[in-house]
Amino acid sequence: MKIRRKEYGDCNLIGRRVEALRKQRAISQKDFVARLQVAGLDINPTSYSKLEGQLRSASDKEVYAIAHVLEVPMEELFV
Repeated sequence: MKIRRKEYGDCNLIGRRVEALRKQRAISQKDFVARLQVAGLDINPTSYSKLEGQLRSASDKEVYAIAHVLEVPMEELFV
């Protein structure tokens, strides 16, 4: 897994936690984006990367889909 080059932003609360959970499961960003798309979320890799880096806001639909794909309650993304 790659190391983050840019500093985290402050546009959302879940980005770091999503990144940590994804990496714990050894899922690449590319594969995770594909899983989100299969789950019905229209998101591209750049947009997802910005979400993880807390450089953009996360919509409620995105939070729901991410929690679903990671198989965790939505509340766990905010820990």
